[in-house]
Amino acid sequence: MSDQARLTTREAAQLLGVKPETVYAYVSRGQLSSERAPGGRGSTFDAREVEALARRAGRREPGTGGAAGELTFRTALTLIEKDHYYFRGVDAVELATAYGFEEVAEWLWTGELSRGARFTAPEPFLDAARRAVGALPAHSGAMDRLRAAAVAVSAADPLRFDLDPQAVLGCGRMLIPTLVGALPAAGTKHRGAGRTAWQLWQRLTPQLPDERSIALLDTALALLVDHDLAASTLAARVAASARAHPYAVVSAGLGALEGPLHGAASGLAHRTLTEVVERGGAAPVVADHLRSGRRVPGLGHRLYEGEDPRAQALFALLDAVPQASRALAAARDVVRTTARHTELHANVDLALAVMSVTFGMPAEAGETVFAVARTAGWIAHALEEYAERPLRMRPSGHYTGPRPPRPLPS
Repeated sequence: MSDQARLTTREAAQLLGVKPETVYAYVSRGQLSSERAPGGRGSTFDAREVEALARRAGRREPGTGGAAGELTFRTALTLIEKDHYYFRGVDAVELATAYGFEEVAEWLWTGELSRGARFTAPEPFLDAARRAVGALPAHSGAMDRLRAAAVAVSAADPLRFDLDPQAVLGCGRMLIPTLVGALPAAGTKHRGAGRTAWQLWQRLTPQLPDERSIALLDTALALLVDHDLAASTLAARVAASARAHPYAVVSAGLGALEGPLHGAASGLAHRTLTEVVERGGAAPVVADHLRSGRRVPGLGHRLYEGEDPRAQALFALLDAVPQASRALAAARDVVRTTARHTELHANVDLALAVMSVTFGMPAEAGETVFAVARTAGWIAHALEEYAERPLRMRPSGHYTGPRPPRPLPS
Protein backbone atom coordinates (compact mmCIF):
# COMPACT_ATOMS: atom_id res chain seq x y z
CA MET A 1 0.00 0.00 0.00
CA SER A 2 1.48 3.34 -1.08
CA ASP A 3 1.80 6.29 1.27
CA GLN A 4 -0.66 8.20 -0.92
CA ALA A 5 -3.38 5.64 -0.06
CA ARG A 6 -2.91 6.10 3.72
CA LEU A 7 -4.52 8.74 5.91
CA THR A 8 -3.33 10.12 9.22
CA THR A 9 -5.63 9.92 12.24
CA ARG A 10 -6.52 13.58 11.85
CA GLU A 11 -7.33 13.16 8.14
CA ALA A 12 -9.46 10.07 8.83
CA ALA A 13 -11.34 11.89 11.58
CA GLN A 14 -11.99 14.84 9.30
CA LEU A 15 -13.31 12.62 6.52
CA LEU A 16 -15.60 10.77 8.92
CA GLY A 17 -16.70 13.93 10.71
CA VAL A 18 -15.74 12.56 14.14
CA LYS A 19 -13.16 13.13 16.85
CA PRO A 20 -9.78 11.31 16.63
CA GLU A 21 -10.72 9.17 19.65
CA THR A 22 -13.74 7.88 17.71
CA VAL A 23 -11.48 6.75 14.88
CA TYR A 24 -9.68 4.44 17.32
CA ALA A 25 -13.06 3.23 18.59
CA TYR A 26 -13.84 2.15 15.03
CA VAL A 27 -10.54 0.25 15.02
CA SER A 28 -11.35 -1.51 18.30
CA ARG A 29 -14.74 -2.58 16.91
CA GLY A 30 -13.12 -3.97 13.77
CA GLN A 31 -14.68 -1.38 11.47
CA LEU A 32 -11.28 0.03 10.47
CA SER A 33 -7.78 -1.39 10.27
CA SER A 34 -4.72 0.63 11.17
CA GLU A 35 -0.96 0.50 10.75
CA ARG A 36 1.78 2.22 12.69
CA ALA A 37 3.00 5.35 10.97
CA PRO A 38 6.63 5.45 9.77
CA GLY A 39 8.81 6.19 12.79
CA GLY A 40 6.27 4.58 15.14
CA ARG A 41 4.36 7.79 15.92
CA GLY A 42 0.61 7.53 15.47
CA SER A 43 -1.36 5.35 13.07
CA THR A 44 -2.33 5.44 9.43
CA PHE A 45 -5.54 4.23 7.80
CA ASP A 46 -6.50 2.88 4.38
CA ALA A 47 -8.20 5.77 2.57
CA ARG A 48 -10.60 3.42 0.77
CA GLU A 49 -11.67 1.80 4.05
CA VAL A 50 -12.29 5.20 5.62
CA GLU A 51 -14.30 6.41 2.62
CA ALA A 52 -16.39 3.23 2.62
CA LEU A 53 -17.11 3.64 6.34
CA ALA A 54 -18.07 7.27 5.78
CA ARG A 55 -20.53 6.20 3.07
CA ARG A 56 -22.04 3.51 5.27
CA ALA A 57 -22.40 5.89 8.18
CA GLY A 58 -23.91 8.52 5.90
CA ARG A 59 -21.90 11.16 7.71
CA ARG A 60 -21.71 14.76 6.63
CA GLU A 61 -18.25 16.05 6.11
CA PRO A 62 -17.33 19.19 8.00
CA GLY A 63 -17.20 22.28 5.84
CA THR A 64 -13.81 23.29 4.54
CA GLY A 65 -14.58 26.80 3.44
CA GLY A 66 -18.16 27.66 4.32
CA ALA A 67 -19.62 29.70 7.11
CA ALA A 68 -19.61 28.31 10.63
CA GLY A 69 -22.29 25.67 11.07
CA GLU A 70 -22.81 25.26 7.32
CA LEU A 71 -23.36 21.66 6.24
CA THR A 72 -21.55 20.23 3.25
CA PHE A 73 -21.96 16.83 1.62
CA ARG A 74 -19.63 14.60 -0.32
CA THR A 75 -20.01 14.96 -4.09
CA ALA A 76 -17.74 14.06 -6.97
CA LEU A 77 -19.58 16.29 -9.43
CA THR A 78 -18.68 19.96 -9.04
CA LEU A 79 -15.86 21.78 -7.28
CA ILE A 80 -15.87 25.59 -6.88
CA GLU A 81 -12.45 26.93 -6.01
CA LYS A 82 -10.54 30.19 -6.48
CA ASP A 83 -13.05 31.81 -8.86
CA HIS A 84 -13.20 28.69 -11.05
CA TYR A 85 -15.51 25.70 -11.11
CA TYR A 86 -14.89 22.17 -12.31
CA PHE A 87 -17.04 19.25 -13.48
CA ARG A 88 -15.46 15.99 -12.30
CA GLY A 89 -12.09 17.77 -12.08
CA VAL A 90 -12.25 19.36 -15.55
CA ASP A 91 -12.52 23.13 -15.89
CA ALA A 92 -16.25 23.64 -16.52
CA VAL A 93 -15.80 26.69 -18.76
CA GLU A 94 -13.30 24.87 -20.97
CA LEU A 95 -15.61 21.86 -21.11
CA ALA A 96 -18.70 23.94 -21.95
CA THR A 97 -16.95 25.89 -24.70
CA ALA A 98 -15.42 22.78 -26.27
CA TYR A 99 -18.46 20.46 -26.16
CA GLY A 100 -22.23 20.69 -26.45
CA PHE A 101 -24.78 20.59 -23.66
CA GLU A 102 -25.62 16.92 -24.15
CA GLU A 103 -21.96 15.92 -24.05
CA VAL A 104 -21.36 17.91 -20.87
CA ALA A 105 -24.44 16.36 -19.28
CA GLU A 106 -23.18 12.86 -20.14
CA TRP A 107 -19.78 13.74 -18.66
CA LEU A 108 -21.42 14.86 -15.42
CA TRP A 109 -23.61 11.75 -15.30
CA THR A 110 -21.03 9.10 -16.20
CA GLY A 111 -17.54 10.61 -16.14
CA GLU A 112 -17.21 9.61 -19.79
CA LEU A 113 -17.31 11.82 -22.88
CA SER A 114 -19.99 10.72 -25.36
CA ARG A 115 -19.10 12.55 -28.56
CA GLY A 116 -22.14 13.64 -30.54
CA ALA A 117 -24.60 12.67 -27.79
CA ARG A 118 -28.24 13.51 -28.55
CA PHE A 119 -31.37 13.26 -26.42
CA THR A 120 -34.72 12.04 -27.78
CA ALA A 121 -38.28 12.54 -26.51
CA PRO A 122 -40.50 9.44 -27.03
CA GLU A 123 -43.78 10.44 -28.69
CA PRO A 124 -46.13 8.97 -26.02
CA PHE A 125 -44.36 10.89 -23.25
CA LEU A 126 -44.16 14.06 -25.34
CA ASP A 127 -47.90 13.83 -26.11
CA ALA A 128 -48.71 13.44 -22.39
CA ALA A 129 -46.56 16.46 -21.51
CA ARG A 130 -48.07 18.62 -24.23
CA ARG A 131 -51.62 17.74 -23.20
CA ALA A 132 -50.86 18.70 -19.60
CA VAL A 133 -49.23 21.96 -20.64
CA GLY A 134 -52.07 22.73 -23.04
CA ALA A 135 -54.59 22.44 -20.20
CA LEU A 136 -52.94 25.23 -18.19
CA PRO A 137 -54.37 28.78 -18.14
CA ALA A 138 -53.14 31.04 -20.94
CA HIS A 139 -51.24 33.25 -18.50
CA SER A 140 -49.10 30.35 -17.22
CA GLY A 141 -45.35 30.90 -17.32
CA ALA A 142 -42.58 28.63 -18.51
CA MET A 143 -41.90 27.26 -15.03
CA ASP A 144 -45.58 26.35 -14.63
CA ARG A 145 -45.37 24.46 -17.91
CA LEU A 146 -42.14 22.68 -17.04
CA ARG A 147 -43.55 21.51 -13.69
CA ALA A 148 -46.77 20.31 -15.31
CA ALA A 149 -44.81 18.51 -18.02
CA ALA A 150 -42.61 16.73 -15.46
CA VAL A 151 -45.65 15.47 -13.54
CA ALA A 152 -47.41 14.35 -16.74
CA VAL A 153 -44.40 12.41 -18.01
CA SER A 154 -43.99 10.83 -14.59
CA ALA A 155 -47.59 9.59 -14.64
CA ALA A 156 -47.09 8.21 -18.16
CA ASP A 157 -44.01 6.19 -17.19
CA PRO A 158 -44.91 2.92 -15.41
CA LEU A 159 -41.20 2.23 -14.80
CA ARG A 160 -40.54 5.48 -12.98
CA PHE A 161 -39.68 3.75 -9.69
CA ASP A 162 -36.75 1.86 -11.24
CA LEU A 163 -33.75 3.51 -9.56
CA ASP A 164 -31.11 1.40 -11.28
CA PRO A 165 -28.41 3.79 -12.59
CA GLN A 166 -29.01 2.84 -16.22
CA ALA A 167 -32.75 3.43 -15.82
CA VAL A 168 -32.11 6.84 -14.21
CA LEU A 169 -29.75 7.77 -17.05
CA GLY A 170 -32.38 6.76 -19.58
CA CYS A 171 -34.90 8.95 -17.75
CA GLY A 172 -32.58 11.95 -17.92
CA ARG A 173 -31.90 11.50 -21.63
CA MET A 174 -35.63 11.33 -22.30
CA LEU A 175 -36.94 13.89 -19.80
CA ILE A 176 -34.87 16.89 -20.91
CA PRO A 177 -36.05 16.94 -24.56
CA THR A 178 -39.60 16.14 -23.40
CA LEU A 179 -39.66 19.17 -21.10
CA VAL A 180 -38.35 21.38 -23.90
CA GLY A 181 -40.71 19.89 -26.47
CA ALA A 182 -43.72 20.53 -24.23
CA LEU A 183 -43.12 24.30 -24.25
CA PRO A 184 -45.13 26.23 -26.85
CA ALA A 185 -43.19 27.31 -29.93
CA ALA A 186 -42.32 31.01 -30.22
CA GLY A 187 -41.08 30.70 -33.80
CA THR A 188 -41.05 28.39 -36.79
CA LYS A 189 -39.39 25.00 -36.70
CA HIS A 190 -35.92 25.01 -38.22
CA ARG A 191 -33.05 22.70 -39.01
CA GLY A 192 -30.85 21.22 -36.34
CA ALA A 193 -33.85 20.34 -34.18
CA GLY A 194 -32.11 17.24 -32.83
CA ARG A 195 -30.00 19.31 -30.43
CA THR A 196 -31.44 20.67 -27.20
CA ALA A 197 -30.21 24.20 -27.97
CA TRP A 198 -32.00 24.26 -31.36
CA GLN A 199 -35.19 22.89 -29.82
CA LEU A 200 -35.12 25.39 -26.98
CA TRP A 201 -34.29 28.37 -29.20
CA GLN A 202 -37.54 28.13 -31.15
CA ARG A 203 -39.43 28.18 -27.84
CA LEU A 204 -37.71 31.31 -26.58
CA THR A 205 -37.86 33.69 -29.56
CA PRO A 206 -39.34 34.02 -33.05
CA GLN A 207 -35.97 35.26 -34.34
CA LEU A 208 -34.25 32.79 -36.64
CA PRO A 209 -30.90 31.66 -35.22
CA ASP A 210 -27.55 31.24 -36.87
CA GLU A 211 -24.73 28.92 -35.80
CA ARG A 212 -23.20 31.62 -33.59
CA SER A 213 -26.38 32.29 -31.62
CA ILE A 214 -27.09 28.57 -31.22
CA ALA A 215 -23.52 28.06 -29.98
CA LEU A 216 -24.16 30.81 -27.41
CA LEU A 217 -27.32 29.12 -26.10
CA ASP A 218 -25.67 25.69 -26.19
CA THR A 219 -22.75 27.00 -24.12
CA ALA A 220 -25.13 28.69 -21.65
CA LEU A 221 -26.90 25.37 -21.13
CA ALA A 222 -23.60 23.54 -20.64
CA LEU A 223 -22.29 26.15 -18.19
CA LEU A 224 -25.45 25.93 -16.06
CA VAL A 225 -25.63 22.12 -15.80
CA ASP A 226 -24.49 22.15 -12.17
CA HIS A 227 -23.13 24.52 -9.56
CA ASP A 228 -22.52 22.52 -6.39
CA LEU A 229 -25.32 22.38 -3.79
CA ALA A 230 -27.49 25.34 -4.77
CA ALA A 231 -30.91 25.49 -3.09
CA SER A 232 -32.68 23.61 -5.89
CA THR A 233 -29.99 20.93 -5.97
CA LEU A 234 -30.25 20.41 -2.22
CA ALA A 235 -34.03 20.04 -2.61
CA ALA A 236 -33.44 17.47 -5.35
CA ARG A 237 -31.01 15.52 -3.18
CA VAL A 238 -33.43 15.48 -0.24
CA ALA A 239 -36.08 14.00 -2.55
CA ALA A 240 -33.58 11.44 -3.86
CA SER A 241 -32.59 10.58 -0.28
CA ALA A 242 -36.22 9.58 0.32
CA ARG A 243 -35.90 7.44 -2.82
CA ALA A 244 -38.29 9.57 -4.83
CA HIS A 245 -38.13 8.66 -8.52
CA PRO A 246 -36.16 10.90 -10.93
CA TYR A 247 -39.24 12.83 -12.11
CA ALA A 248 -40.08 13.74 -8.51
CA VAL A 249 -36.45 14.71 -7.92
CA VAL A 250 -36.62 17.10 -10.89
CA SER A 251 -39.99 18.42 -9.69
CA ALA A 252 -38.43 19.20 -6.29
CA GLY A 253 -35.63 21.06 -8.02
CA LEU A 254 -38.05 23.02 -10.19
CA GLY A 255 -40.05 24.06 -7.13
CA ALA A 256 -37.02 25.50 -5.36
CA LEU A 257 -35.65 27.04 -8.55
CA GLU A 258 -38.70 29.28 -8.99
CA GLY A 259 -37.81 31.44 -5.99
CA PRO A 260 -36.84 35.03 -6.85
CA LEU A 261 -33.45 34.54 -5.17
CA HIS A 262 -32.54 31.57 -7.37
CA GLY A 263 -33.63 30.84 -10.96
CA ALA A 264 -35.94 33.83 -11.25
CA ALA A 265 -33.03 36.24 -10.61
CA SER A 266 -32.24 36.33 -14.35
CA GLY A 267 -35.73 37.70 -15.05
CA LEU A 268 -35.09 40.59 -12.68
CA ALA A 269 -31.78 41.25 -14.45
CA HIS A 270 -33.58 41.17 -17.82
CA ARG A 271 -36.08 43.82 -16.72
CA THR A 272 -33.33 46.01 -15.28
CA LEU A 273 -31.26 45.76 -18.45
CA THR A 274 -34.29 46.54 -20.62
CA GLU A 275 -34.90 49.67 -18.56
CA VAL A 276 -31.26 50.73 -18.88
CA VAL A 277 -31.47 50.40 -22.67
CA GLU A 278 -34.75 52.33 -22.80
CA ARG A 279 -33.52 55.14 -20.52
CA GLY A 280 -30.17 55.45 -22.27
CA GLY A 281 -27.95 54.77 -19.24
CA ALA A 282 -27.59 52.85 -16.02
CA ALA A 283 -27.32 55.78 -13.60
CA PRO A 284 -31.06 56.51 -13.11
CA VAL A 285 -31.92 52.80 -13.00
CA VAL A 286 -29.26 52.00 -10.40
CA ALA A 287 -30.29 55.08 -8.42
CA ASP A 288 -33.89 53.85 -8.32
CA HIS A 289 -32.75 50.49 -6.97
CA LEU A 290 -30.57 52.04 -4.30
CA ARG A 291 -33.23 54.55 -3.30
CA SER A 292 -35.79 51.79 -2.75
CA GLY A 293 -33.31 49.62 -0.86
CA ARG A 294 -33.25 46.91 -3.55
CA ARG A 295 -30.06 45.23 -4.69
CA VAL A 296 -29.16 45.64 -8.35
CA PRO A 297 -29.87 42.25 -9.97
CA GLY A 298 -27.20 40.49 -12.00
CA LEU A 299 -24.32 41.52 -9.75
CA GLY A 300 -22.28 39.63 -7.16
CA HIS A 301 -22.09 35.98 -6.20
CA ARG A 302 -21.25 34.66 -2.76
CA LEU A 303 -19.06 31.86 -4.15
CA TYR A 304 -16.83 34.11 -6.26
CA GLU A 305 -14.69 37.06 -5.18
CA GLY A 306 -14.19 38.13 -8.80
CA GLU A 307 -16.45 37.87 -11.82
CA ASP A 308 -18.59 34.77 -12.16
CA PRO A 309 -16.67 32.53 -14.64
CA ARG A 310 -19.97 31.60 -16.31
CA ALA A 311 -20.62 35.28 -17.01
CA GLN A 312 -17.08 35.74 -18.35
CA ALA A 313 -17.56 32.88 -20.80
CA LEU A 314 -20.91 34.14 -22.06
CA PHE A 315 -19.74 37.75 -22.37
CA ALA A 316 -16.80 36.55 -24.48
CA LEU A 317 -19.22 34.84 -26.87
CA LEU A 318 -21.61 37.80 -26.87
CA ASP A 319 -18.72 40.12 -27.82
CA ALA A 320 -18.59 38.28 -31.15
CA VAL A 321 -22.32 38.89 -31.81
CA PRO A 322 -22.80 42.35 -33.42
CA GLN A 323 -26.50 42.33 -32.48
CA ALA A 324 -25.57 42.13 -28.80
CA SER A 325 -23.49 45.30 -28.67
CA ARG A 326 -26.22 47.55 -27.27
CA ALA A 327 -27.28 45.17 -24.48
CA LEU A 328 -23.62 44.42 -23.67
CA ALA A 329 -22.85 48.11 -23.35
CA ALA A 330 -25.85 48.52 -21.03
CA ALA A 331 -24.68 45.61 -18.85
CA ARG A 332 -21.18 47.05 -18.56
CA ASP A 333 -22.68 50.43 -17.71
CA VAL A 334 -24.60 48.78 -14.85
CA VAL A 335 -21.39 47.23 -13.50
CA ARG A 336 -19.47 50.51 -13.84
CA THR A 337 -22.18 52.63 -12.26
CA THR A 338 -22.72 50.28 -9.33
CA ALA A 339 -18.97 50.14 -8.68
CA ARG A 340 -19.13 53.79 -7.54
CA HIS A 341 -21.27 52.61 -4.62
CA THR A 342 -19.92 49.09 -4.05
CA GLU A 343 -17.71 46.91 -6.21
CA LEU A 344 -19.74 43.96 -7.44
CA HIS A 345 -18.91 41.84 -10.46
CA ALA A 346 -21.32 40.59 -13.10
CA ASN A 347 -22.85 37.18 -12.49
CA VAL A 348 -24.41 34.70 -14.89
CA ASP A 349 -27.88 36.26 -14.47
CA LEU A 350 -26.66 39.46 -16.09
CA ALA A 351 -25.07 37.52 -18.95
CA LEU A 352 -28.32 35.61 -19.52
CA ALA A 353 -30.16 38.94 -19.49
CA VAL A 354 -27.88 40.28 -22.23
CA MET A 355 -28.69 37.21 -24.33
CA SER A 356 -32.45 37.41 -23.74
CA VAL A 357 -32.63 41.18 -24.42
CA THR A 358 -30.47 40.84 -27.54
CA PHE A 359 -32.62 38.20 -29.19
CA GLY A 360 -36.05 39.46 -28.20
CA MET A 361 -36.68 36.72 -25.65
CA PRO A 362 -39.15 37.18 -22.76
CA ALA A 363 -37.94 38.09 -19.29
CA GLU A 364 -38.36 34.49 -18.09
CA ALA A 365 -36.09 33.10 -20.83
CA GLY A 366 -33.03 32.99 -18.58
CA GLU A 367 -34.97 31.06 -15.95
CA THR A 368 -36.12 28.59 -18.60
CA VAL A 369 -32.55 28.04 -19.80
CA PHE A 370 -31.49 27.61 -16.20
CA ALA A 371 -34.22 25.02 -15.50
CA VAL A 372 -33.55 22.94 -18.62
CA ALA A 373 -29.81 22.91 -17.99
CA ARG A 374 -30.04 22.21 -14.27
CA THR A 375 -32.36 19.24 -14.88
CA ALA A 376 -29.23 17.41 -16.02
CA GLY A 377 -27.48 18.39 -12.79
CA TRP A 378 -30.38 17.21 -10.63
CA ILE A 379 -30.27 13.83 -12.38
CA ALA A 380 -26.52 13.65 -11.66
CA HIS A 381 -27.08 14.42 -7.98
CA ALA A 382 -29.91 11.89 -7.82
CA LEU A 383 -27.54 9.22 -9.13
CA GLU A 384 -25.10 10.11 -6.34
CA GLU A 385 -27.76 10.24 -3.65
CA TYR A 386 -29.32 6.91 -4.62
CA ALA A 387 -25.96 5.33 -3.79
CA GLU A 388 -26.01 6.80 -0.26
CA ARG A 389 -27.83 5.58 2.84
CA PRO A 390 -31.54 6.51 2.42
CA LEU A 391 -33.15 9.26 4.49
CA ARG A 392 -29.78 10.45 5.79
CA MET A 393 -30.80 14.13 5.56
CA ARG A 394 -33.00 14.16 8.63
CA PRO A 395 -32.13 17.17 10.82
CA SER A 396 -33.70 17.58 14.25
CA GLY A 397 -36.01 20.49 14.87
CA HIS A 398 -35.31 22.97 17.66
CA TYR A 399 -38.72 23.44 19.27
CA THR A 400 -39.49 27.05 20.30
CA GLY A 401 -43.21 26.77 21.07
CA PRO A 402 -44.92 26.74 24.47
CA ARG A 403 -43.91 23.90 26.77
CA PRO A 404 -46.40 21.09 27.34
CA PRO A 405 -48.62 20.08 28.92
CA ARG A 406 -51.22 22.64 27.91
CA PRO A 407 -54.99 22.25 28.40
CA LEU A 408 -57.03 21.00 25.48
CA PRO A 409 -58.23 24.06 23.49
CA SER A 410 -62.00 24.66 23.64
